[in-house]
Amino acid sequence: MTVPSSPRDKVAVVGVGRMGANMARRLAEKGFHVTAVYDLHREVSVHLASELGCHAAQNLSEVTAEADFILTVVSDDRAMREIFLGEGDNLLVAAAGKTFLNFATVSPSVHLEVEAAARKAGASAIEACMASSITQARQGTLFLILAGEDAIVEASAPVLEALSTARRHVGPTGRAAQVKALVNMVMNINTAGLAEGLGVGDALGLDLTVLREIFAQTGANSRVLETDGADMQNREHDCYFSAAHAAKDSGIALSLAEKAGIATPLGAAALAQYTRMVEKGLGELDKSGVAELTFKNRAPV
Repeated sequence: MTVPSSPRDKVAVVGVGRMGANMARRLAEKGFHVTAVYDLHREVSVHLASELGCHAAQNLSEVTAEADFILTVVSDDRAMREIFLGEGDNLLVAAAGKTFLNFATVSPSVHLEVEAAARKAGASAIEACMASSITQARQGTLFLILAGEDAIVEASAPVLEALSTARRHVGPTGRAAQVKALVNMVMNINTAGLAEGLGVGDALGLDLTVLREIFAQTGANSRVLETDGADMQNREHDCYFSAAHAAKDSGIALSLAEKAGIATPLGAAALAQYTRMVEKGLGELDKSGVAELTFKNRAPV
């Protein structure tokens, strides 16, 4: 029988960059007992542990030993495999009875590998892909795309509810990663398209504020216009979702499309733009920084 989580449960977070750290802060604020944090950049975990009054674990098996629910927020497929399947120290050492909530955007196949390995270790794992950014993580207003066994999702509900205001359970493990990849593929296409439209408008000498206002009242409107339009105009690219992550996620989506036999020329064009940003050293700019490639006299050599 799977027992529902509650604020009395011990929780830990693996991967405490911008998103993971804010999730840990939110859970502590909501009364959960945050026992441990872990990051490859140890100085980051030590700083956060000092802030929260918890343990900065030096290895992954410590994290598992100290918590009932372990949240993972890592960057890519390689990192996900390393923390769960790495030789020697990993999260599945003595993991029987533990529950892993995996928030990273990685390939669906990796989530399936992790679920199978967790089950073999007597543990549970679900996907909780985030369609939100750093601010929402701190405020507890994430949109979560969930996948995995119903009972585990239900048992994890108090933790998930503390972090989010909206959740959709889309099916068995692997489905959330598929949905999230498509969400980000479409978002990245929209962002790259907006950057081109504003770049052309700027080259024509149009008032970009007026142009954005007209976009907002016509078929050119989009959520990206609301979040990124002014930033593109004003060259304010503080990072909420990096160009490097945009490239990674579009790559996952295009791989899924290829396997499904679907051509995605717009997706490929957007991926090329974000890949170019990474190659030019702009990968840590927000995705809005794609405008640096589309405005005259901005584009890097």
